[in-house]
Amino acid sequence: MEISPNDGKFSQDDVADLRNELLSSGLDNWQAAELIASFLAARGYGVSTEGARHIASHLDATNLSLENMQRELEQLARHM
Repeated sequence: MEISPNDGKFSQDDVADLRNELLSSGLDNWQAAELIASFLAARGYGVSTEGARHIASHLDATNLSLENMQRELEQLARHM
């Protein structure tokens, strides 16, 4: 099931920008997890460190698709 831009907490453009930055920046998984946590915090959400590392490792290992990344972010985001 594809997530449309209005269905979730984050726009596809925001997730695409984050994904592109993660893929092009050369960050290791720990740094990528910090960037993911910052992305969520800037939008009023938190995420466990383990959850952020999970997304970062999947992105790195499997070239996580935009739709799957958005889905994972939506599931991990917690209101702060």
